[in-house]
Amino acid sequence: MDLDQFSLLLEEGFGKELLEEFSDDYGFTHITEKKIRTVGYAVNLSPETIEQAVSSQVDLMITHHDAWDFIFGMGEECRKELQKHQISHFWIHGPLDYASFGTCTSLMEKIGIDEIIQYSIFNNQGIPGIGEFKEPLSFDRLANRLSCLLDEPVRSWRNNGKEVKRVGIMTGAGHSTDYLKLALDGGCDTYITGEASLYTIQYAQFAGLNLLVGSHTFTEIFGVETFAGKVKLSFPEVKILKLKESHFELNPAT
Repeated sequence: MDLDQFSLLLEEGFGKELLEEFSDDYGFTHITEKKIRTVGYAVNLSPETIEQAVSSQVDLMITHHDAWDFIFGMGEECRKELQKHQISHFWIHGPLDYASFGTCTSLMEKIGIDEIIQYSIFNNQGIPGIGEFKEPLSFDRLANRLSCLLDEPVRSWRNNGKEVKRVGIMTGAGHSTDYLKLALDGGCDTYITGEASLYTIQYAQFAGLNLLVGSHTFTEIFGVETFAGKVKLSFPEVKILKLKESHFELNPAT
């Protein structure tokens, strides 16, 4: 696979409309002329994921996030390392969050949602995905399932006495109370996200909405994995590997 073929796959997979809507929220950080034989994927571009890419002889890194500008100096360091080791890097943020197969849908499928009621879409603002279990399950069972899936403890607040039936999900930074209200308006009894603030927690308690919070990184990894799988499906000769990230968002003292 070469980068031209990868770009065609991108358009086929996400569609022109979604890519145009988020034209400034994806792209190549660094491009080399090398043939792409090995692709490594992760949620974050960081010195740590680049180090793994180097040791695994990755030709193209695919991440959900570019190095954030407000993590001062890290972007420059990452670009220097990519250039030094001649690794291409592509990041895709907004389009992957709101693609029909993206971060939200991938997490819904992983936790065993039986029916997708509403895909996560962008319509002047982010709208959470909503899905239902065919058979309701206990809140504790869902919390344990999510914790095992993410391989990390999840924070949980049981705010109603119902079994879990309809779940709203906004992966990553889905802490806005606007998202929770949209989930409530959609009939959800439980909400899952990757970040929470005082307002998230307090509103969920006030509104009687169960709340499950994993980490930003590990609620979003499955969307990147799905996209990498599409690359593999189109180009079976390409080796795909996951670049492991530590659970650095957790506080080891808790």
